[in-house]
Amino acid sequence: MGPIALAIERRSSSEASADVSNGKMQNPLLGMRKSFASVNMQEEKPFDFFRTLFEGVIAGGTAGVVVETALYPIDTIKTRLQAAHGGGKINLKGLYSGLAGNLAGVLPASALFVGVYEPPKQKLLKIFPENLSAIAHSTAGAIGGIAASLIRVPTEVVKQRMQTRQFTSAPDAVRLIIAKEGFKGLYAGYGSFLLRDLPFDAIQFCIYEQLRLGYKKAARRDLTDPENAIIGAFAGALTGAITTPLDVIKTRLMVQGSANQYKGIFDCVQTIIREEGPPALLKGIEPRVIRIAIGGSIFFGVLESTKRLLAQRHATVHQNSKCD
Repeated sequence: MGPIALAIERRSSSEASADVSNGKMQNPLLGMRKSFASVNMQEEKPFDFFRTLFEGVIAGGTAGVVVETALYPIDTIKTRLQAAHGGGKINLKGLYSGLAGNLAGVLPASALFVGVYEPPKQKLLKIFPENLSAIAHSTAGAIGGIAASLIRVPTEVVKQRMQTRQFTSAPDAVRLIIAKEGFKGLYAGYGSFLLRDLPFDAIQFCIYEQLRLGYKKAARRDLTDPENAIIGAFAGALTGAITTPLDVIKTRLMVQGSANQYKGIFDCVQTIIREEGPPALLKGIEPRVIRIAIGGSIFFGVLESTKRLLAQRHATVHQNSKCD
């Protein structure tokens, strides 16, 4: 994490005694609640902002690549379930189709998301009252999602076209999509992607951060990597289940290609319900929830671990420079 950190501030007994003698007796629970989500803004230099951005980029990119590599087969199954019309059978071959090309997009997208997410989050935590910290987290998540969507959408389009075996390689997919549909083909379903991912990012990171704050307050200590991973898994599973209908719509619009079966988001929803029934909007919910729960566990565990290591490295370098 950057120089702006959430921390539990413990007051010494001498300070507490001084308050009593001065007639400033305070409710200890109120003091804990105020101090818990306080934001330490000791340094407000441009360097600190860029260091926070840099650490977020490194941590986010690392976490994104680890998650995508580990869980790609589950995501492929989910995509094929959602793309299948009616009771079509699911092909379980080539579950890693498109992984290499997808990683080329996941790395910068994840790095950009976390890099953009961290600075606004820390600034907003200073602006909003402590009881409205959820707004800061969800807003920062949406901002990060918008920035990352510029890379995520083309990556997702190519990935899902390959997962549904429309193309055999990422370069061929990009070339043929542009040839047949134009450059805008790489951004097919962009509106539905934002409709899914902005709420997803806002909800997931809000749930994750709020649970961490509550757990940290109860435990009165920093959380361990396994604890961060468990909280990340719960946040991911809950968010994944809630946003499954949006994911189904996004998948259908992205894989339709030049056929243009659907005219837009609302037409897609109406067509799915009319032809396949409302339950079709929950297609792929099981693999999606499993994947995002496991992915959330890995992502947030790796994210927090990487951020901590980077912060420790910076502290060591800073200390050595002082000694010199």
